[in-house]
Amino acid sequence: MRLNEITFSNALPVDGYGPGFFRIGGTVHTGAVLTGPDGPAAWGGLDDTAALLALAGKIDVLFIGTGPEIAHIPTALRTQLESAGIGAEVMNSPAACRTYNVLLAEGRRIALALLPV
Repeated sequence: MRLNEITFSNALPVDGYGPGFFRIGGTVHTGAVLTGPDGPAAWGGLDDTAALLALAGKIDVLFIGTGPEIAHIPTALRTQLESAGIGAEVMNSPAACRTYNVLLAEGRRIALALLPV
């Protein structure tokens, strides 16, 4: 077996979160946020499919944090992500942050889309 380390120069861990904000790599972002291999950016929420589909080829899995409670994402969004070769894992935003940080530390090809808690 051959192991290759993958490093994203702009991928930063989630340092914390609270009502309406996420702290990623030491910088506070308010509202919904998308972070991954290109670094953090504001995100338009579940209707902003273009930002998520732009990750095709860059990641294998997208963690979607649905706020304080787990919720289903629209079926059309899941279908679009799967057609683009992006696996989607849906969980509440706190769990998504924790999972993202663990897999980021392992060098995985991942991204994180978060709705505020």
